[in-house]
Amino acid sequence: MATSLETPEKIRTLQRKLYRKAKAEPAFRFYVLYDKICREDMLRHAYALARANAGSPGVDGVTFAQIEAEGAEKWLAGLREELVSLPGTSNLRPL
Repeated sequence: MATSLETPEKIRTLQRKLYRKAKAEPAFRFYVLYDKICREDMLRHAYALARANAGSPGVDGVTFAQIEAEGAEKWLAGLREELVSLPGTSNLRPL
């Protein structure tokens, strides 16, 4: 999975918007960010950053080598599916 570690522009734009909103309205609460972390581009970039940082296996004990042996894109798709099917997330809509 050859991905640049530079933050993609679409993610950077979201980060900037959230930053500006938080600075402009310190009391504002961001209740609906869950759909953003489930985006494919977000998950792919997070995976690339963790991989580049030589991240340790998670609580499930799965290593990057195991994920990549099965196919990183397949694993990310499964992760996304798990995230969007968690209880309380049924009202989320894809972007």
